[in-house]
Amino acid sequence: MRHSNPSLAMLAAAGISLLLVTRLAMAQTDKPITVGLDGTFAPHAMPKVGGKPGEVEGFNVDLATEVAKRLKRPINIVAQEFSGLIPALNAGRFDWLAAPTTVTPERAKNLLFTEGYLNTYYQLVLKKSAPDIAGLDALKGKKITVNKGSAYDKWADTNKDRYGFEVLAFPTQTDAVQAVMAGRADANLGGNTVVAWAAKQNPTLKLGARIDEGLMWAAPFRKDDVAGRNLVENAIECMKLDGTIARLHEKWFGIKPEPGSAAVTVFKGYGVPGTDGYDPTEHKPQCG
Repeated sequence: MRHSNPSLAMLAAAGISLLLVTRLAMAQTDKPITVGLDGTFAPHAMPKVGGKPGEVEGFNVDLATEVAKRLKRPINIVAQEFSGLIPALNAGRFDWLAAPTTVTPERAKNLLFTEGYLNTYYQLVLKKSAPDIAGLDALKGKKITVNKGSAYDKWADTNKDRYGFEVLAFPTQTDAVQAVMAGRADANLGGNTVVAWAAKQNPTLKLGARIDEGLMWAAPFRKDDVAGRNLVENAIECMKLDGTIARLHEKWFGIKPEPGSAAVTVFKGYGVPGTDGYDPTEHKPQCG
């Protein structure tokens, strides 16, 4: 008697499902993908030097463009304030968000995420002439700026009473950093790659404390778009396997991704393990 192998059966079923989704995508090759991002979130997305008004460049711009290329679809990238991106996604204006979006338990209840493509840490940036802020206890009595609607805004609002600081929310990350440079606030709280870029571009700034909460950036979809999520995740996994994301990491951040980090690791299943919407079904990336 022959015994079936449940694991092989699961992989076969996952492969068939992905094949069907891929064929559906191929049938839509003339339909542009429309994605949204925050065009002030350098070096992930920022105004293109010498470009047309509204034209952006950066790590996430390259990432989204490459995903569309692998899906054989044209892409329309729309830049707007971060606080309006998720509502616009849920209203159907975007197919998914190219903005680096931190996967939090709260967001995972309302959105469907791909697996993470970058690890992200919260970090402070402040004026070089100011006293160092090496730890969270040093935040007492400080004014901290954040990008409105971001995960950093949420963290700051949750922890302001605990550490005794005031939160100033701004519509863009650029405004939040400029408030620090102008002396209207003591520090900006943002993603580590973003504040490192700000400090690199502005010699009057320096980096402060970094907060590691084990978070990742991933691409969010509407809850009902499982097929779209899985298709884009497959492209992201192939970009990890062939080194594309690692090359983009070096191009925009100036360093290679750490071994075992989200930029080079293909995770089991679909989505971010341990969060709502995660599908543990094993699958093999289909890379053309």
